[in-house]
Amino acid sequence: MLRDRLNEDLKIAVRNKDQRAVSTIRLILAALKDRDISARERGESVAETEILTMLQSMIKQRRDSIALYEQGCRMDLAEQEQEELEIIQSFLPHQMTPHEIDSAVESVIGEVAEDQARAVGLKDMGRVMATLRDRYAGRMDFAQASMIAKARLA
Repeated sequence: MLRDRLNEDLKIAVRNKDQRAVSTIRLILAALKDRDISARERGESVAETEILTMLQSMIKQRRDSIALYEQGCRMDLAEQEQEELEIIQSFLPHQMTPHEIDSAVESVIGEVAEDQARAVGLKDMGRVMATLRDRYAGRMDFAQASMIAKARLA
């Protein structure tokens, strides 16, 4: 389970005195604890797929920060964000290639068309993306999938 792996890797990072890994994993665990608390208030628990989605959003934040730091000529901060990004990515399963994403999008669009017994258009984008998120949480770059789906549905 991902929670166990996070806790174990935190212990290893502390033992190895890897400050970047320690701070990044603690950041992940803090965000996870926040989600646990809000889920507990609703009487739910945080699923593994929700953790993977959280990690993907953290990766997106890091990528955005890197771009901004590079624009501002702050290479030291960009490098720090890149290191954090790599640590966070290590907790995600194998990421799908662009070809695999294309195939998955094509397959889901076909399923949505069969379910509705008609051609699908841009108005079905939400249904396609929701299905992709359910099936491929943590493994797919949804920004890329969204662009592919939009092109196919247009």
